[in-house]
Amino acid sequence: MTPAADTSGDMAAACATPASDKTDSYGWTAQDPESSGYLNPAVIARVEALAPRSVLDAGCGNGSLAAALAARGFAVTGVDGDAEGIALAQARGSGAAFAVCDFARPLEGQGIGDPGSFDLVVSTEVVEHLYDPRCLARFCFEALRPGGALIVTTPYHGYLKNLALSLAGKWDHHHNPLWHGGHIKFWSRATLGRLLEDAGFTVGEFAGVGRLPWLWKSMLLVARKPGAA
Repeated sequence: MTPAADTSGDMAAACATPASDKTDSYGWTAQDPESSGYLNPAVIARVEALAPRSVLDAGCGNGSLAAALAARGFAVTGVDGDAEGIALAQARGSGAAFAVCDFARPLEGQGIGDPGSFDLVVSTEVVEHLYDPRCLARFCFEALRPGGALIVTTPYHGYLKNLALSLAGKWDHHHNPLWHGGHIKFWSRATLGRLLEDAGFTVGEFAGVGRLPWLWKSMLLVARKPGAA
């Protein structure tokens, strides 16, 4: 399990990774990701319960979730650092707006709205791919209005699942370092919660998604930006 990192420094300063050190293409195709089959229903149910006027999909990839939310009448903006993914998202014609965006830069000036202009941010299966996950947390916090909510998902890791992976001989497959653009951060409930709290969020709901309890494929956290709703 990835040890908790020292978060005593300035979060904004931690978002200074040179562009040359980032993965610019994740190999997106027009096909919905396999994970959308179990993640989208869980995320959509929570979005519908929150009933936001505006939704930002941070790390939207090829626009699968953004399109599903737009089809349900939500005003959705999808952003991603992968220009190929954004092109595929735009080609869906879903009615959602899409833009290439850099989480390491301030939201203002990236053409996606003013800071504090979104009621809800969703970010599904993104944070595990990032060299500087604090940048994503800061970006989401900046995008939300006071009282706004964040829904974030990432592959789940806990003692029983890690033990099961070891006993099944799946450790190399699960942590495959040869996967271009693959997972480079492996989160537990505690470390993901700490990431969000360090960014200023108040963490609320936790849920496992997919597979049996404690062997979940992914986990979902709902957090809020403090302030008046």
